[in-house]
Amino acid sequence: MLADIADAPPVHRDPMNRAAPPKAAAPERRLRLLSCNILAGASVQRYSEYLTRSINAVLPGRNKLDNLDRLAEVLPQFDVIGLQEADAGSLRSGFLNQTRYLAETSGMPFWSHQPNRPMARLAHSANGLISRLEPSSVLDYPLPSRIPGRGALLARFGEGNDALAVMIAHLSLSAPARARQLAFIAEVLQDYPHAVLMGDLNTDAGSNEMRHLFARSNLTPPPHPTPTFPSWKPRRALDHILTTDAIHLDKVWALPQAFSDHLPLAAEIRLPNHVAPRAHKLRR
Repeated sequence: MLADIADAPPVHRDPMNRAAPPKAAAPERRLRLLSCNILAGASVQRYSEYLTRSINAVLPGRNKLDNLDRLAEVLPQFDVIGLQEADAGSLRSGFLNQTRYLAETSGMPFWSHQPNRPMARLAHSANGLISRLEPSSVLDYPLPSRIPGRGALLARFGEGNDALAVMIAHLSLSAPARARQLAFIAEVLQDYPHAVLMGDLNTDAGSNEMRHLFARSNLTPPPHPTPTFPSWKPRRALDHILTTDAIHLDKVWALPQAFSDHLPLAAEIRLPNHVAPRAHKLRR
């Protein structure tokens, strides 16, 4: 079974958040989601900077922390956040777990991460989950790829058919690799009628591999393309928040703030009452 090959990373309660949750919080009927490729905190404003500022890829800097602080100010507007290219704690981040830092700085109570692609001690990319909702479980799936290092993090909120499943993924640059990865994701999510796939999928919704995803799963195509890349002049819709047809997608939009070379992608969804998970009322 697929679950047999998945590791279960720990879900952390933010130690900085010491306030007791409300005793009788009403179930949330609407949830706001955010997906963000944060490029390990680096900021890019033109293509030439990939070369001229390449040293930023391996060295820490105050500007990276300032960028994370700016993002942390935005996060409390959302209920579930998926990060891609968060550093798990290596030289380029000053050995800072960026997912944990963002959760603590924003006051969000739960976080987990899935480290991928370690490069000695220079760089260690990860998918990250930050949430005001407490997951019932988090599973860590390696994705098929000729070059190891791609993964998907699956957070479940609730149990059985009433669970909300949120998968966070960062797919390969190669179309054949993406096709294999999306086929795997479709197989995992077929057991969840209420599912969300979010992340940097490195392709637009009309590609062959995405059409195969929609044919093999209950995920539905986005209502319209939302360009997110490059952040300084967005033309390509590479980031996605996709939902199954049992979830009502109210709206999808890109945030105007550029925290990396991708704009963050946001969505608001509505869940059936029996699926709606409970949330800590921390939104300001």
